[in-house]
Amino acid sequence: MGAAIERELVRLAERQRGYVTRPQLLSLGLTDRAIRHRLGTGRLIRAYAGVYAVGHLPKLPQDRAFGALLACGPAAVLSHGTAAVVWGIWKRWATPFEVTAVGCHRREGVRVHRAKLERGDVTTHIGLRVTTAARTVFDIAPRLTDTALRRAVADLRRPGYLHLHELVGLIERLPRKPGALRLGALVDVPAGAPTRSELEDRFLRFAKRFGLPPLETNVWVAGREVDIWFPRERVIVELDGRAFHSDSESYEGDRDNDATALAAGIPTVRITSGRLKAAPEREAERLVRILRSRWT
Repeated sequence: MGAAIERELVRLAERQRGYVTRPQLLSLGLTDRAIRHRLGTGRLIRAYAGVYAVGHLPKLPQDRAFGALLACGPAAVLSHGTAAVVWGIWKRWATPFEVTAVGCHRREGVRVHRAKLERGDVTTHIGLRVTTAARTVFDIAPRLTDTALRRAVADLRRPGYLHLHELVGLIERLPRKPGALRLGALVDVPAGAPTRSELEDRFLRFAKRFGLPPLETNVWVAGREVDIWFPRERVIVELDGRAFHSDSESYEGDRDNDATALAAGIPTVRITSGRLKAAPEREAERLVRILRSRWT
């Protein structure tokens, strides 16, 4: 009987990243005394209230985050800063882990948010029950700078983890939440694919500041993907930062692409990061003249 319980305990822990809960131990047939004995011998290690590691504490942070979920009940969801790490918005796992759960109160080692989530706010990613990418961005928006928030939205859109209509739905559903106020300006974004760099984000702010015509980002024009496309004026803008187009092969390829586009009647304007930062008024005035010249 004892050996059978032990085998089932090991299998259960393997399915749950090294953890078991007290109710699960009782359901296996262990008594309170048996649980205390295993705690005394180190066979069980208390990780959270009512949650035990079997044999040793898991080392990987994502495994420890799974333990935090178990501590807060079956409806618990990793959220806020912890969810931001799960989605790759932030790179460093921090404790206490953050969990959203309606029926869960304070838990040692866990930061509990008590909020009612809808079914569409919850998913599974890297094997963890977590708020969706959209809901995660919505929740952590007040913690991010404008630049970091724009980058998070763009980076999550590119692999399809986040869609703008999901953010619109959250803003409409929860208009008084701080995240709604921060994200409202990001919903009105250009057509095309999401931006790929902070330089592209900076150009969008530049375009808005100087009232440039409607544009698209990262679309295919004349056989290549371009950074910025003004469809009405049929003008390409390529943004050159120091990290891009620096080797001779890229340099030659870029100029060859420019010539191909020009042969099709489409000029390419190249703007460097340095010029955009040092003389934005001059860049805007010159670009506006170029765009206006294409209206006739």
